[in-house]
Amino acid sequence: LCGPFVGAIDEGTTSARFMIFRAGTDDIVCYHQIEVPSIFVKEGWCEQDPVVIINTVNDCIEGACQKLRALGGKVEDIVAIGITNQRESTIVWDRHTGEALANAIIWLDNRTTSTVEDLLETIPNNARNINYLRPLCGLPLSPYFSGVKLRWLRDNVATVKKAMDAGNAMFGTIDTWLMYNLTGGKDGGVHKTDVTNASRTMLMNIETLQWDANLLKFFGLPNSILPEICSSAEHFGTIAQGVLKGVDITADLGDQQAALVGQQCLAKGQAKATYGTGCFLLYNTGPSIVHSQHGLLTTVGYQLGRKATPYYALEGSVSIAGAAFNWLRDNMGIIQNTGQIETMANMVDSSLDVYFVPAFNGLYAPYWNQDARGVICGLSEETTSEHIVRATLEAVCFQVRDILDSMHKDCKIPLAKLMVDGGMTVNNLFLQLQSDLVGIQVLRAKIAETTALGAAMAAYKTVTANYNMEGPLSKSDAREPIKPKIAATERNLRYQKWKMAIERSLNWETSTLAQGERESFDGA
Repeated sequence: LCGPFVGAIDEGTTSARFMIFRAGTDDIVCYHQIEVPSIFVKEGWCEQDPVVIINTVNDCIEGACQKLRALGGKVEDIVAIGITNQRESTIVWDRHTGEALANAIIWLDNRTTSTVEDLLETIPNNARNINYLRPLCGLPLSPYFSGVKLRWLRDNVATVKKAMDAGNAMFGTIDTWLMYNLTGGKDGGVHKTDVTNASRTMLMNIETLQWDANLLKFFGLPNSILPEICSSAEHFGTIAQGVLKGVDITADLGDQQAALVGQQCLAKGQAKATYGTGCFLLYNTGPSIVHSQHGLLTTVGYQLGRKATPYYALEGSVSIAGAAFNWLRDNMGIIQNTGQIETMANMVDSSLDVYFVPAFNGLYAPYWNQDARGVICGLSEETTSEHIVRATLEAVCFQVRDILDSMHKDCKIPLAKLMVDGGMTVNNLFLQLQSDLVGIQVLRAKIAETTALGAAMAAYKTVTANYNMEGPLSKSDAREPIKPKIAATERNLRYQKWKMAIERSLNWETSTLAQGERESFDGA
C-alpha cells in the first residue's frame, strides 16, 4: 500500500472521524470514527465539552493511523491534513492556560433567543429588523450564528467576561480550537480560522473577508479575542505531537462548504444538496456576492489559496428531512426502521394526493414562519401507511424545490443538475422523486463522505502545484444521472398542491388572526 496519502479531520455534531485518502482521489484507505456526546443542560440548550472534542479527534487520528499500518501503509506517507467541522459552534478559552472557559455552545442551541431580542432593541429607529446586518455579513440576526453565542457568553459567564476585559480570552469555532490544540496549544499553538467558518460568525465583512469594526461594535465584542482569517487552502500550522507530529495542516473549511468542494461544484451555477437530519443546499454564485431577496443566506463557498479568488454561495436549509422518518418511526409507529422506507413507498405508485408538511418547529427558507406547524392534507378512505411514507419522501423533495426556486429567482440562472450526498441518497426511489418533482438531473456522490473528501482535496491542492481539483477523482468517475420521468404539467400541478398544503401550515400558533391580517407568503 503506497502513498502519498492525505488525512481529513471531520468534526461533526454527533461524531468525529479521521479519514485517510489516497492523495488526489476519492479512494478512502481507512478511517476511525468516535461519537461525541452532547450535554443538554436545559430544554433548547446544547453543549459539548471542548476537552472531549479535542481528545476524541486525537483518538480518531491514532485509530486511523493504526489501521493504515495494519494495511501495510506508512504514516510518514501522509503529506497533508485538512480540517472540516460543524459550523457556528462557539468556544472561548484562556490565552495563558489554553483551558476552555465554558462548554462549547453548539450551532443548534437556542438559548440565545433572548440575546437576539435584546440586540434587536438596539437597532436604530425601533426598526427591529433581523436583516439589519445582512449587507455587511450576509446573514440575518439569528440564534444560530457565533457572534450571538459569544455575546451570550460575555453576558452570562463571569469568567468569560473577565478574560475578555483583561485581553486574555481567545475565541474560535471548532476548527480554530482543533488547530490551536494540534499545533501546540498554550505553547505556541496557532490562532487561525478560514473564510468559510468566519463567514458564519456575523463578525466578518462578507466583501473584505476581514473582521468588521462595525459588526464588533454592534455585538459589543473586543477585537483581541479573534483568530486570524486565512483562505481555505494554505499552510495553517504543523502538528506538534502524537503520531502525526511534523505533518502540516493545509486546509480548513466548514462542513457544508467542504461538501461543495468534495462534490466538485467549483463553477458558478453548480449546486449540491446534503440530506441528513435536515437538508443543506449550497449554490455556487462564483466571485460575485448575491444578496438574497428570497430568504436565503449569503456565505463564502471557498477560497482555495491566499491569492485565489474567493467564491461565494447562497445557502438554504430544510430543518426536517431525514428527521421526518424518525418521527414516523418513534412517534407514529408507521415504520419500524428506516430501512423499510423505500420498500414501503414502492408498494404504491403514488401518494394518492396526500401532502405532508413536516413543519414541527416552524418553516425555514424561504418562508421563515416560526408559527407554522406540521400538517397532512388530502387524506381519504383509501389512504394507507404506504401513501404517508411516500408523501414524506415527497415532502423533502418539495422543500428542496422551494429553495431551488428561490435560488433561481435570486441568480436568474436555471440549474441544470443537482449534486446530492448524505444518508438519504442510498434510497433510489427518493432520488427519482427528487428529479421528477424539481425537473432536473440528479447526480449521486460516489462516496457518502464528501465533507471529508472536500477537506482532503483542498489540503492536497496546497502542497501540490499541478493538482487539478476539477479532474476525475477515480478511474470510474462517471456518475449515472437520474433524469425526470414525469411531464412538466404534472410536476407543476403537484407543486401547486404542495403550496396549498404550505398555506394550511402557516401561522398555526397565531391562527386566531383574521384571514386578512395574515401575512401573505405568495411573493416569498
